[in-house]
Amino acid sequence: MEGYTLSFFTMGNACSNHLGIPPAKGPNAVGCTDFMMDHTEKGSFFRLYYPCQETEKAEKPDWVPCREYFNGLADFMKINRSLSEKIFNHLFGSFKIPAYLDAPFKSNVKCPVVVFSHGLGAFRTLYSAICAELASQGFIVASVEHRDQSASATYYYREKTESEKANENVPKTSASAQDNLVTEWMYYRSLRHRESEFPLRNRQVKQRGDECILALDKLAEINSGIAVQNVLQTKFDCTTLENSMDMCRIAVMGHSFGGATVIEALCKEVKFKCGIALDSWMFPLDDEIFARVKQPIFFINSEKFQWAGNISRMKKLDSAVIQRKMITIRGTVHQSFPDFTFLTGNWIGKLMKLKGEIDPELALDLSNKATLAFLQRHLGLERNFNQWDPLIDGQDENLIQGTNITLLQSAI
Repeated sequence: MEGYTLSFFTMGNACSNHLGIPPAKGPNAVGCTDFMMDHTEKGSFFRLYYPCQETEKAEKPDWVPCREYFNGLADFMKINRSLSEKIFNHLFGSFKIPAYLDAPFKSNVKCPVVVFSHGLGAFRTLYSAICAELASQGFIVASVEHRDQSASATYYYREKTESEKANENVPKTSASAQDNLVTEWMYYRSLRHRESEFPLRNRQVKQRGDECILALDKLAEINSGIAVQNVLQTKFDCTTLENSMDMCRIAVMGHSFGGATVIEALCKEVKFKCGIALDSWMFPLDDEIFARVKQPIFFINSEKFQWAGNISRMKKLDSAVIQRKMITIRGTVHQSFPDFTFLTGNWIGKLMKLKGEIDPELALDLSNKATLAFLQRHLGLERNFNQWDPLIDGQDENLIQGTNITLLQSAI
C-alpha cells in the first residue's frame, strides 16, 4: 500500500524536471541567512533575505531545512509521519531556495525593510519566491518563524541541566555557547476536542504581532552596530549590515494568518508604515482594533479562498482618509502565494489545492509587482515600481478590482 501511495503522489510530479522556485527578477543577486536571538522560545527567529554580492562559492540552501519540518507538515496535514516523510522527501527534498546562503551583503544605498509573517502550518522558508523577489529589488526582508504553535514546526534551545552536563565528559576548554544548549522542537498545536477556536487564534495573533515587532527591534540593533549574539553561528558577518537599513521605510507583509498578523502589527507599531496582506484570514482579530489602525493596507486576495464574512471584516478597515486597497487575482487559490505552488505537477497541484487555473508564476508576478508599486507609494521610494501603479487598482486582465465575492448590504 505504501509503495502504491508513493507512486500515486509522485506520478502527478512526473514532469518535475521543470519544477522549481522561480529565480528573482530584480537587479540584485539575493543572499539569505538565519538569525536566532536569543536562544529561548521568547527570542526572535527569522530568515533574512538581502541584496548580495555575486558569488561563485555560495550554495543555495534546501527549501525545507531538515526532517523535523517534514514531520511538522505531516502532523499539520494529519497524515502518518513515516509515510509522509518518504512522500515529502521524494516530492520536495531536492528543491533549493533561490538565494545564496550566507553570501556577503552588498548594497550601494540604504535598503527599505519588510518583515514577513507566514501562514498557519507554514514556517520561515516557505515564502522564498516572494521574499527573494523583494530582496532582488533592494529590500531587506526578515521572514519570521513564529513560536505561537501555528508553525508546522520550529525550534529553540534550552540550557542543559547539571546532570546532562555531568554526563558529558567534554573538556571545558573548547566549550562554545552552543555546547550548553539542547534543541527543543515545537510542533503545530491542533484545536482540542470542543475547544473554542477564537481564544486560541486571538492569543496567537497577538503573539505573532509581538514577534514581528521583536524582529524589527533586532534588525534595528544590527543596523545601529550593536553586537548581537546569533545563536546559530552562521558564516554570515552581520557587522556588514551596520547602517544598511532605512529604518524610516519599513513595511509588514504576510499570508493568511500572516495577513491578520499584518493588521495586528500595524495596530501595535507605528514604525510599520504600511501593510501588505495576502489572502488574509481575518478571524483571529479583535473587532476593536480595526478603527485603531492608521497606516495604508493593501489586500491582495485569491479568487477561490475568500467568503463574505471574511471580506466584510476587511471592509471594516475601509477609510476615507487612509489608503486601503483590495485586488483579487483571477484563477488563484489560497496556496498560490507560498512556494508549494511551483513545486507540484499540474494535476497533483490541483488535487491538493496547491495550484489554481492561472500559471503560478504569472499570478505571483502580478502580486509582487502590485506589492512593489504599493510599497513605493507608501514608503516614499524613488524607484521605478510606480510603472505598476495600475495593478493597485486591479487594472489587468487577470485582476479584479476589489473582490469577486458578493456582499449582502447587511454584511457591510
